[in-house]
Amino acid sequence: MAATPIAVVTGASSGIGAATARTLAAEGFRVVLTARRKDRIEALAAELTDAGHQATAYALDVTDRAAVDEFATAFRSLAVLVNNAGGALGADPVATGDPADWRQMYETNVIGTLNVTQALLPALTASGDGTIVILSSTAALSSYEGGGGYVAAKHGEHVLAETLRLEIVGTPVRVIEVAPGMVRTEEFATTRFRGDTEKAAKVYAGVDAPLTAEDVADTIGWAGSRPSHVNIDLLVVRPRAQASNTKVHRTL
Repeated sequence: MAATPIAVVTGASSGIGAATARTLAAEGFRVVLTARRKDRIEALAAELTDAGHQATAYALDVTDRAAVDEFATAFRSLAVLVNNAGGALGADPVATGDPADWRQMYETNVIGTLNVTQALLPALTASGDGTIVILSSTAALSSYEGGGGYVAAKHGEHVLAETLRLEIVGTPVRVIEVAPGMVRTEEFATTRFRGDTEKAAKVYAGVDAPLTAEDVADTIGWAGSRPSHVNIDLLVVRPRAQASNTKVHRTL
């Protein structure tokens, strides 16, 4: 009897990460949930287990390379890695942006993705049919005012995915990048504005049906479930009301 394939999801404590974990669990993967907030991922693991799925929680800071390397020792073979951990801080112009925010965004979005991907690539290769999903953003593809630090980090993540794909071609591992546009989750904008819920709400004001975390998780599940020889290099997904990062239809 074949072993249940394993999927690792980083940043699984909320939003797109948690929704992706639920999607992959429903598709028959044994899901390993990682995030810094141990209580959140343990609750999600319990939810999935109670629903008859296989799930394990592992508290992990993706920017801590020693911890990531220790985590990776648990896997001899791995089917799927979803690099979802990341996020945005602030919306200041380049002239006044806080370098500490820029550094933190780069560390989480780019170096965190690098750490986990490097550590788990041998197990993904050993599976004979591995899939790496990198959650970037439409910010990875075009700039917008007030988004310099986040845009720079997501551009870095995009280039990481693009370069990795070139470097490992010919191995049994594919690299999929999913770049969501406006997604309304419980934490993304609130975290960006440091808990200011009024500012966070304005991001989505008047927008008819922004994407949900479940919408994005559905695209990840679809891309990852294509036949092994099919690689979805880049999948951009936006709500119908958003034509670009700077063109959004609002009814106010």
